[in-house]
Amino acid sequence: MFGDMTGRRVLYTGAAGGLGRGTTLALLRAGAEVFSIDRDHGKNAELRAETSDFLGVRLHLIEQDLADTDALRGTLRQIVAEAPIDILINNAAVYPSKPFEDYSLEEQRQVQAVNVDAALICTAEVLPGMRAQSWGRILNITSITLTGGWENLSPYIQSKGALLGLTRAWAREFGKYGITVNAIAPGAFPTDAERIHPEPERYRQFVLDHQSVKRRGTPDDIAASILFLASDGASFITGQNIAVDGGWNMN
Repeated sequence: MFGDMTGRRVLYTGAAGGLGRGTTLALLRAGAEVFSIDRDHGKNAELRAETSDFLGVRLHLIEQDLADTDALRGTLRQIVAEAPIDILINNAAVYPSKPFEDYSLEEQRQVQAVNVDAALICTAEVLPGMRAQSWGRILNITSITLTGGWENLSPYIQSKGALLGLTRAWAREFGKYGITVNAIAPGAFPTDAERIHPEPERYRQFVLDHQSVKRRGTPDDIAASILFLASDGASFITGQNIAVDGGWNMN
């Protein structure tokens, strides 16, 4: 019912990051063609090194700042002019960390530009093709910080709340076209994002104490969830925010 992505075209923002890279590899191994959009040159280089067998054939690495909305629209229109996108993964995010009162309004808007506006643009550009073929999967990556709250991350949490609202609105609106829209809320994974915590070992223990499953999550855990929700086997699941967090949050 799921796992075979042969012939599927995937647009994946932030695909070169710690969790994104594992899912990109899983999609490629399942037969998908992946268009990765990520601005991080170093992470793109790492992904390029890991995927040399697929590069230029079924993996297209696009190094671009998602906050540049005009450039993003131009790139997307070139992609969909060739053929529709079947699966969209809105994953890219920035997560500056400091007390709320220290953020300027411009800094907060910059977070929204990458975390929310890019998802709006990507969805608007791929929607006509999905609608025309009566099939599509849109996956928004949210966060467990939405339910628990977190200090010093208010713009990030605000942006993830917006993505969850859009997930539900789009699921209701797009369902009649054969398009499902779901969100995945990763828990605390050992990625670069954890570098914002000043005491890594103490934080690691904090995570394990709060999870029901007493191990750290891996990129494969996220990849498996994405591949399932993107498959025909998940055609009756839409509008959901699924926590992949080892049983930390059960709301």
